[in-house]
Amino acid sequence: MKKFLLSLVALGVVVLAVLLTVAFWPTHTRVVQAAPEPAQAALIEQGRYLADAGDCTACHTGKGGQPFAGGLPIASPIGTLYSSNITPDKTTGIGGYSLDDFDRALRHGIAANGSSLYPAMPYPAYASISDDDLRALYAYFMHGVEPVQAQNRANDVPWPLSMRWPLALWRKTFAPDPEAVVFKPQRYADASVARGAYLVQGLGHCGSCHTPRALTLQEKALDESSPVYLSGGPVIDGWLAVNLRGDPADGLGSWSRDDIVATLRSARSETHAVLGGAMGDVVVHSTQHLNDGDLQAVAAYLKTLPAGEHPVSSFKADPATAKALAAGQEGSRGAELYVDNCAACHRTDGQGYARVFPKIAGNSSVLSPDPVSMIRLVLAGSKLPATATAPSELGMPGFAWRLSDDEVAQLLTFIRSSWGNQAPAVSVAQVKQLRDTLPKPSPAVSRTDLAKP
Repeated sequence: MKKFLLSLVALGVVVLAVLLTVAFWPTHTRVVQAAPEPAQAALIEQGRYLADAGDCTACHTGKGGQPFAGGLPIASPIGTLYSSNITPDKTTGIGGYSLDDFDRALRHGIAANGSSLYPAMPYPAYASISDDDLRALYAYFMHGVEPVQAQNRANDVPWPLSMRWPLALWRKTFAPDPEAVVFKPQRYADASVARGAYLVQGLGHCGSCHTPRALTLQEKALDESSPVYLSGGPVIDGWLAVNLRGDPADGLGSWSRDDIVATLRSARSETHAVLGGAMGDVVVHSTQHLNDGDLQAVAAYLKTLPAGEHPVSSFKADPATAKALAAGQEGSRGAELYVDNCAACHRTDGQGYARVFPKIAGNSSVLSPDPVSMIRLVLAGSKLPATATAPSELGMPGFAWRLSDDEVAQLLTFIRSSWGNQAPAVSVAQVKQLRDTLPKPSPAVSRTDLAKP
């Protein structure tokens, strides 16, 4: 009996301890994962770097949202798509994906449920990612990314374009078979060029924006075997994806490797353009995080791409415009508009100020056959992004409230035909077409106010 009573008391103590533990245990706890083994930690870090190279953050992070939780609207010819949650959340993200599921989505364009992905996900480019890099990316997204519970938003695509089964036909017809496009570095004589080709064609998916597309929306080329590869792509949010080939006027023909590296690292260079728009986001989220060897490799590869066969624009430095403006000779309305609105920053010689206000003379964006980016810049302005090596967020104001369609057309026609620039004139219709797609400006003062005495 004594032993029984002692056992009963002991049991009561245990029950009381359990009850007290439950009562005072925190109601919200965070599961702390054990530190990964050194080999796994290195793989996760490699995956983080590769995710930066692939610019995953830019598309899979909504404005003001959690990293990789999706929700970013992406305009497409068939409607607005919304990026998906790729955090390791088990219910709303990809936490339940096996390595095979991850591979099928990334390189084959097939979701875990078997449906085909829209090619806004650049799986045709990712098809050439190596098995080792795929495993590193998987390790990072499963163990190096914070899970976020965020439901995926339905795409705004009208029926019948919203049906998924035609995407399987598109994928079978136009997307490369990953088994057939294994990247072969031995195709390139130089190891650095080979590395650059791998980054540009694969993870960087540069062709997704900078290569023209067919009417059926596939890229017309996936590598340098075609002269249209990286020759300039579609207009995205009013910005033209520029020519990255060796054309001396509207391409990278006059750029050095150091110019390319500086621009990819800081969104600006000493002698050429500064970046804004979608490409500014690429620098902020992706290329500024690449090491110098990879940036040099990208530049080395891009400099191997020859110029196109039928150049539309040209540049040969000519001091005549600078001399005329310095002497107060404004022979056209376009010249007057330039002096009144642009010369303070870009100077009467069109040379601008290095790393702050880009030069206009010989500027590849100015000389683009399609002037849409320049029209958008004048109408809506742009902001130079802050980067680790260049933290100043400098900007250009928009002039939509100040200049009419005719004035914008005359201003840009003057810019594209001065200081040695030779590019097609800009029409009033081109300006009006783009203006109609932009939000209405709300200036501090109106044109009527400016006209008051």
